[in-house]
Amino acid sequence: MLLEELSWHFLFLSGIMPLKYFYLEDIMFRRKSDQPVGLKIIIVGCGKVGSTLVEQLVMEGHDVTVIDTNISKIEELTNLYDIMGVEGNGASYSVQMEAGIENTDLLIAVTGSDELNLLCCTIAKQVADCAAIARVRTPDYSQEIGYLREKLGLAMIINPEMEAALEMARILYLPTALEVSPFAHGQAELIQFKIPEGNILDGITLAQLSSKVPNRVLVCAIERDGKVEIPSGLSEMKAGDVISFVAQRATIKNFMQNISVKNTKVKNTMIIGGGKSAYYLASRLLHMGISVKIIEKDRKRCEELSVLLPKAIIINGDGTDAELLKEEGIDSVESFVPLTGLDEENIMLTLHARQLSDAKMITKINRLSFKNVITELNLGSVIYPRLITSETIIAYVRAKRASIDSNLETLYHLFDGRVEALEFSIGEASRVTDIPLMNLKLKEQVLVAFINRNGKIILPSGQDSIQVGDTVMIVTTHHGFDEIEDILR
Repeated sequence: MLLEELSWHFLFLSGIMPLKYFYLEDIMFRRKSDQPVGLKIIIVGCGKVGSTLVEQLVMEGHDVTVIDTNISKIEELTNLYDIMGVEGNGASYSVQMEAGIENTDLLIAVTGSDELNLLCCTIAKQVADCAAIARVRTPDYSQEIGYLREKLGLAMIINPEMEAALEMARILYLPTALEVSPFAHGQAELIQFKIPEGNILDGITLAQLSSKVPNRVLVCAIERDGKVEIPSGLSEMKAGDVISFVAQRATIKNFMQNISVKNTKVKNTMIIGGGKSAYYLASRLLHMGISVKIIEKDRKRCEELSVLLPKAIIINGDGTDAELLKEEGIDSVESFVPLTGLDEENIMLTLHARQLSDAKMITKINRLSFKNVITELNLGSVIYPRLITSETIIAYVRAKRASIDSNLETLYHLFDGRVEALEFSIGEASRVTDIPLMNLKLKEQVLVAFINRNGKIILPSGQDSIQVGDTVMIVTTHHGFDEIEDILR
């Protein structure tokens, strides 16, 4: 096909050549026949995280077996999905053998007990030549994750509460953002925010962006009226749109300032609930110089938090009491984060605080059943810890299945999972390396967002090419990319 016959789109970025990229015919993503088949995976624990992992891994074509002591949970999942189930203790040698550990590629332990998870992985490593991932949430263990992973030979130890707290802290550092996703070891970030009425971005195309706002950013996705697209240079932004853009971390605040959007971190926050998530978040915020007030109704836990967080203000009381919230200054606080164990309470607390305050709101939600309803509510930034966990594990699984050396290092689902942002490390030459981006035959709705070369973030033009040793960020509405060559048609 001649270049003239292609549908080219232009996205002008400040200070660099125009980025040229084209969309080919609209085809559904199909896995290449020569790609590896799915992995054999055992999941120990059929709770919220385990169920989410089953759904994601089955959808991506893996052979899944679950282990749990609760037969009703096993039956619930085996009735929903084409998987095997084994009743019993996941740390038992005989139970693991019954589940087929000898032929398993990966064991994931996500029970409610950190110790049991670590024991399950240790036994699996002794019995079979398989990778193992453990969920560990206790603060004492979280400080020793590197040591435990190395000594036990685990592929990964993941702490959902800590990861959720880090994401909340990033948002409170840039409170206008709905989501802040780090890439390239924190050197680049993908920011999602809603364009306010009367903003400079309202009514301009992406091709006009660099002339209106002198900053190097790349708009990767636009959501309008419930529909999401990977935009072209001709795409026009409007007030009310939710956009995702990527930029070098150091330039983001300048960009937000140039579009007249508040970009200073909050000075204080009120947290309702004193569990693990509250501890991790408070620790991070205090380190950032943000004042923290925690309201927790369990007196013993308040005493523990007072020792663990001496610089925080700990209030013993019912965080759902409207009078108490008023007394503690909910109407003047700059950020409000309900972290109770109940989704319903967190939602109601956010809606209540919204009536009294202009504070930045972050709402933690564990269940995914009513995401469509939740997106219609004005809950500020919504955090799903179990999705953070599953994204990290899915990225590892995809990298393990890839047939070429282009490991998937980072994976984020955007816009309720309709868009994937992926970061690949390029370990060897392939069909995408050493070729100008303008000459790559990309699938439709695929965008090369940045190239990280030796620590330098490049927002690419059509003349730039991917090199061995780079990491590359891809944004796409397709799902299931395992390796960098999946971007090609």
